[in-house]
Amino acid sequence: MKLPRDISGTELAKALARYGYQVTRQTGSHLRLTTQSGGEHHITIPVHSSLRLGTLNAILVEVAQHLKQDKSDLIREMWG
Repeated sequence: MKLPRDISGTELAKALARYGYQVTRQTGSHLRLTTQSGGEHHITIPVHSSLRLGTLNAILVEVAQHLKQDKSDLIREMWG
């Protein structure tokens, strides 16, 4: 499945909230999200109006690995 275009960092953080990720801090233009489900896991998301596709892909790959599921399934669940 193709990556969605024009996703902001804030929108991504809201979408990841359904997987237990919560904003733990913000430093400048970056959010730090943490989840305790499946073990502690941290990710950093830039708060830009539109994330670059490579950045979005890297974040989703890391989240999918932590959740032990396929990246395309994760994208389908998040953005249908």
